[in-house]
Amino acid sequence: MAAALLWLGAGLSAGYWLLSIWGQPALTLQPAPAPAALSVDVAELARVLGVAATPAPATAGVLAQAVAARYVLFGVVASGGDRGAALIAVDAQPPRPYRVGAVLEGGLVLQAVQPRVVRLGPALNGPSTVELRLPELAAPE
Repeated sequence: MAAALLWLGAGLSAGYWLLSIWGQPALTLQPAPAPAALSVDVAELARVLGVAATPAPATAGVLAQAVAARYVLFGVVASGGDRGAALIAVDAQPPRPYRVGAVLEGGLVLQAVQPRVVRLGPALNGPSTVELRLPELAAPE
């Protein structure tokens, strides 16, 4: 009798665990939410670090120059309208070709290609923030 009760208990226990595992839905992986983009108030950071306040237009000009210094234009293939390509080096890396609409490292988009000039900005149809020019050709002697 004791053996029958032990076997009955073992069977019921095994049945319980099988039903609880079999009845659960399959586990699915959920992607982690993307972290929120960090935004830094340059003027506030400068104030906290003890830098004397500067006018906003001068700060914007300095930032634009610093961003433009990251990019070097090596060549242009302009073919009217929204077509064209440019050979641009980013952060002293070897130059790479980019078509109009391509996103460069640093988040800027190649907006327009004209002979000897390219324009970069945060969005394809937005305002241009950086303009890169090819150096002038030396006159033959």
